[in-house]
Amino acid sequence: MAVTSALAINHHDYPHTPNPVFDNSPTFQMACRQLDAVAEVIDIDRGVLQRMSLPKRAIVVSIPVRMDDGRTEVFTGYRVQHSLTSGPSKGGLRYHPSVDLGEVAALAMWMSWKCGLMNLPFGGAKGGIGVDPAQLSRGENERLTRRFTEEVLSVIGPRMDVMAPDLGTDEQTMAWIMDTYSMKIGYACPEIVTGKPVELGGCIGRREATGRGVTYCILEAMKELNLRPAETTAVVQGFGNVGSVVCQELAKNGIKIVAVGDRYGSIRNLKGIDIAALTRHVAEGNLLKDFPGAEPIAPPELLLTPCTVLVPAALERVIHKDNAKKLRCRILAEGANGPTTPEADEMLNDSGIFMIPDVLCNAGGVTVSYFEWVQDIQQFLWTEEEINQRLRELMLRAFHQVRSLACERHLSMRTAALSLGVQKVAKEKLRRGLYP
Repeated sequence: MAVTSALAINHHDYPHTPNPVFDNSPTFQMACRQLDAVAEVIDIDRGVLQRMSLPKRAIVVSIPVRMDDGRTEVFTGYRVQHSLTSGPSKGGLRYHPSVDLGEVAALAMWMSWKCGLMNLPFGGAKGGIGVDPAQLSRGENERLTRRFTEEVLSVIGPRMDVMAPDLGTDEQTMAWIMDTYSMKIGYACPEIVTGKPVELGGCIGRREATGRGVTYCILEAMKELNLRPAETTAVVQGFGNVGSVVCQELAKNGIKIVAVGDRYGSIRNLKGIDIAALTRHVAEGNLLKDFPGAEPIAPPELLLTPCTVLVPAALERVIHKDNAKKLRCRILAEGANGPTTPEADEMLNDSGIFMIPDVLCNAGGVTVSYFEWVQDIQQFLWTEEEINQRLRELMLRAFHQVRSLACERHLSMRTAALSLGVQKVAKEKLRRGLYP
């Protein structure tokens, strides 16, 4: 479990170098602290460690958009490529009012470790625009997306940087990006993005992939703990692409969903929520919190609801030092990126809660994005059954690799997962040399 090098050192001798561009972000500080924890348990060349603690490239762009009322509004967009050593960088594009450069850089770093853990030929990237997409018309959203694509054209490409949907974006967003890029190069290039509509070269099952991957990990953890689905309950924070699919897949496996929440509110029914009815309710344009089959609860109560499985599948840093000791779950499955702060991690390590860390738990999305990318390049399609079978195989292989290392080295599941991802990237950087 060591990265061999004549310059290999212990991280105590080479602390993280402060960087004023990113360090103001608590999310980026969190990502660096996680890298610090990995450096405590594996040897890393000190030059490689310093390079991995910062992104290779970060771009900030202004995005002027003509709004429907005729005025011009300027939004700020970001694209961060953490690593290009393993292949093209890969990562989502999120639209959210709180997006900032440090957050995007942290998400890009986590994506590098995720791709390393899953043995995918990608480096990590992430993008974002500081905007509430719910406040935009369809036309405004399209103009925003196309102009952002124009602004980053010089650093994206199917062999350079491949985007995908994330918080606040969807397959239509990816279709606009694909079309804008294709118009510039003069021919259709579906492999420029993943998570796009199936009719444009998208992969069947890509939208559900992250949630399905989370579910595969949960069911495998339940086997280890000798828990029967019919006797277990779950709480899911988030009802978007990830959270809604997790709810549906867990319900299919006989697990009772007792509480669900999203950005507008939270609901609870200890007898079990009818997920099919809730899905229809939301699809019809109604708010989750108004679902008649459950009672509304205060959002902070959601994560503290007693359950077997707790799935934070929304934003980062929602489990922190003030609520970590109050969690009443047996399994914590991180469907979101970075939902648990380092302070909360320390509290949870001795709590008896079975942690499935984000870089493992939500890796299904980027894994099926890889399948989609390969299909587009080869112009060859697989069936949904083949996609799901292969996804399950890769998720379970990674799950058991992480679990074995954690038990063998007496590490937390998070440190074990990050160690495997970081080690792969570090080895590749040593092999390739300084340039990439």
